[in-house]
Formats: sequence, structure tokens, C-alpha cells
Amino acid sequence: MSNFEKQLEKVRTAPGFIAALDQSGGSTPKALGLYGVSESAWSNDEEMFDVVHQMRTRIMTSPAFTGERILGAILFENTMDREVEGQPTASYLWNVKNIAPFLKVDKGLADEEHGVQLMKPMPDLAELLGKAKANGIFGTKMRSVIKQANPAGIEAVVKQQFEIGKQIAAAGFVPIIEPEVDIHCPDKAEAEDILHRHLLQHLDALGPDELVMLKLTLPEEAGLYADCAAHKNVVRVVALSGGYSREEANRRLIANKNMVASFSRALSEGLSAQQSDDEFNATLDASISEICAASAT
Repeated sequence: MSNFEKQLEKVRTAPGFIAALDQSGGSTPKALGLYGVSESAWSNDEEMFDVVHQMRTRIMTSPAFTGERILGAILFENTMDREVEGQPTASYLWNVKNIAPFLKVDKGLADEEHGVQLMKPMPDLAELLGKAKANGIFGTKMRSVIKQANPAGIEAVVKQQFEIGKQIAAAGFVPIIEPEVDIHCPDKAEAEDILHRHLLQHLDALGPDELVMLKLTLPEEAGLYADCAAHKNVVRVVALSGGYSREEANRRLIANKNMVASFSRALSEGLSAQQSDDEFNATLDASISEICAASAT
């Protein structure tokens, strides 16, 4: 079996969850602040990314962070371009930790229109996918945001996600399609019903070799996305924490038996730069254990 086939089998069938380590420019200072590192620790973007890579390296090299409980890890491009323990990050994840590497490929969000934020244009996508292929990346991730139950806006989000997802699948990757419903959406359940309908329409239109994953906000109606998870073109449905605490995200995840976690902030909750390695590893181990248990229900 090729590495891709091994990774596909693991991501599709193994117990565990996806670790989202892909905070980029705008969200990095907040992530570092929660980690106990203030903005005085860097003076430009490159220094900031040095600091965040130290944090991510500490997570990835922790004995708690292994393929026994973690299916994949989503990386920011800057992290893919760097090394962990002397080898490229994606190579380290797969060869040392048995964790499938994913790459965040979107360029951020456009301004809100029709109650949603579409993705900004990605003119360099083909070039980025070429670099990802050379790095041994298995899949990709791209995020849009739904803020209101606006049918036209939600339709546009799903259409854009699947159009780009098909390009990514054609290039030999499994795209994670992420149309996030904002947890503060005033009509969240209605927005999720509209999203669910459009997701199924687009899934049904995929060719037999076009495989995707879905990364979705934990829904108000438990089990809403069960038919998406069972769809022949869907490798896995994963859940984003979306601003919920880890406790609340896990509670909701347990109620959705066809989803596993893909948490970012909820995964790193409680980790601190000031912790000793033993304290850090114990905190991360407890976090991974909780999320893994919630994903297994």
C-alpha cells in the first residue's frame, strides 16, 4: 500500500480524532496568549511564527501526541515549511507519529455578505498543492463561515467549497470541506438544516473517486449529519469546537455518534508555556483522552 492508501485507511476507520494545529496570521496572537505568551515576545510576523512553531513542536513531540489516538493533524503552510526534530513537519507526523498530515489551504474569509463569509480567492492554489504533494501531505482544509440562516448565502458557501474541493481531489488529496456555522448564529438550527440539505445535494453529485471529509459545527439536532457520515463519498465527518469550551464541545460530540473531533482551541485548553514538560505532557494527555473518549461514542 502507498502512504496515501495507508493514511486513507487510518483516517477512515481508526479510532481517534483530528488535531487542528493550523491557526494562522490573524488567530495566532490569541492562541499564543491562551498559551501564556504575550505579544511582547515577538516584534514581527516571522518571530511570531517562530514562537508558535515552538508551541506546536512541543505538542507534536509530546509522548501524549501519537497515532494511537490521533488520526491526523491540520497544519498551517508556515508549519509545513518548517522542521520538527530535523525532518519536515509532515514527514515527522507520519513517519514518527503515524499521524496523517493535512494542510490548511484557504487564504482567509471575505467580508460578510448574505449572512455568510465566503473564502477569499486562492490564485496560488495549484502551486500550493504542488508543494503539499512534495511534502507528503494527505489532505487539505478550507473554512467558510455561516452567520445567519440565509438560504442564498449558505448555498453559495457550499457551492464554493465543493468547486474547490473537486480541484483538490483531482490533484490527489482528500479535502476537508468546512462550512462552519457560527455558534452565535441566532437561528443556528435553521441554518444547519439548510446546510445539511445542500451538503447532501453536492455529495450526491460527486464522482465515485471524489472523496471528501466534512468539518462541521456540532449541531443543535443530535445526529443531523449521520446520513452525510454514511455517504459513500465521505471519508469521515469531523466536528469543530467553534468556541465551545472543551467540556461543552465533548458533551455535544458524545450526542453525535457519527462525528469525531477536529478541535483546535479545545485541544490546547490548559496548556501553558510556563508548565514543566511533565505538567505540559500530563495536561495534553488528559485533554487527548477526554476528546478521544467523546469521539468514540
